Amino acid sequence: MTITAQDIVSLTAARAQLSELAEQVKAGAEKIITKNGEGYVALIDANRLDYYHRLEQAHLHLLMLDEVQRGLEDVVSGQTRDAREALAERKQVRSRA
Repeated sequence: MTITAQDIVSLTAARAQLSELAEQVKAGAEKIITKNGEGYVALIDANRLDYYHRLEQAHLHLLMLDEVQRGLEDVVSGQTRDAREALAERKQVRSRA
């Protein structure tokens, strides 16, 4: 969704027009509330916010699956090390420093 000049509202105006802004948001608009001329908060529909959160969760799951895939590829290609050995080596390096 594209943000237009009408979607940017000062905090002072938002206080005075909250009911009207809420109705616009419920109808599909998103509002940026500014304070001292800079973005401060956003006013969006609660269902849309929930949708954005679900999208973020799905994105994180896809990133994790990608990491798992790379890890499995490392295992198949033999590019792995025993974690206990790697940690022991790190402890040795730290104790020398």
